[in-house]
Amino acid sequence: MSENPEIGSRTETCGYQTNYHDHGDGPAVLLLHGSGAGVSAWANWRNLIPVLSKHYRVLAPDLVGFGFTDTPNDYNYRFMDSWIEQVIALLDSTNVDKIHIVGNSFGGALALWLAHKFPERCDRLVLMGPGGWPTVVNDNLKALWSYKPSVENMKALMNIMAYNTDLVTDELADLRYRATIRPGSQENFERIFPPPLQRWLDQQALPIAALQGIKNEVLIIHGRDDQVVDPMSSWQLHQHLEYSQLHYIGRCGHWTQIEHGGRFQALVKQFFAEGTPG
Repeated sequence: MSENPEIGSRTETCGYQTNYHDHGDGPAVLLLHGSGAGVSAWANWRNLIPVLSKHYRVLAPDLVGFGFTDTPNDYNYRFMDSWIEQVIALLDSTNVDKIHIVGNSFGGALALWLAHKFPERCDRLVLMGPGGWPTVVNDNLKALWSYKPSVENMKALMNIMAYNTDLVTDELADLRYRATIRPGSQENFERIFPPPLQRWLDQQALPIAALQGIKNEVLIIHGRDDQVVDPMSSWQLHQHLEYSQLHYIGRCGHWTQIEHGGRFQALVKQFFAEGTPG
């Protein structure tokens, strides 16, 4: 057993080994992380996993190109198919037929694609500060996807992510920076988002007709003061997702699950409980 909590179990997916966390029993919930430098499933969801795993089986993978999943050096990224195929392979490998999904940012866009492509495998969706609506790459997202490793650069990015910058300590910035200098980490990150960046944001977005065809119950949660993903993009998604509800949180940036962890957890638990028989 590794002493690093970011390393969980491993399984074969699409020709490489996916690192994933598997906790609890009950209906399955899939947690999909965002696209920041040095990100991993555990870094994104370490506070939510123990809460949900009391009542659900929680699966939280490192998406290919991120974290501790073994990304081949010659891997060819195909937006969004690479991650859709990885997730379906993971579900098959872990004998999961149907899942609730919680998706953060890029992971929110991926959740929508999964519901569109594999509706029979998806149940309720929680989208947190999600991508998936056509917008222009702003300076903050450009900084996020153009990151070059240094403690100073990481701290600057984390200050963009948080409304309450007191959360961004030197220790936290150093921890996330060190994740970006693991062998292969930065190289993989740069291969996912080579310039021009706008095309990668464009390819996260489903056509409006596809959004309107999603019949899942959807909870959208967005920080009102998010500087990375425009909060109005969630309003737009809400207009086209027939069975959606939208919850904005004030004094909150792109880090809803951290800045307002208790509120976020309560909203997710209540939303999933709505769909539980009895």
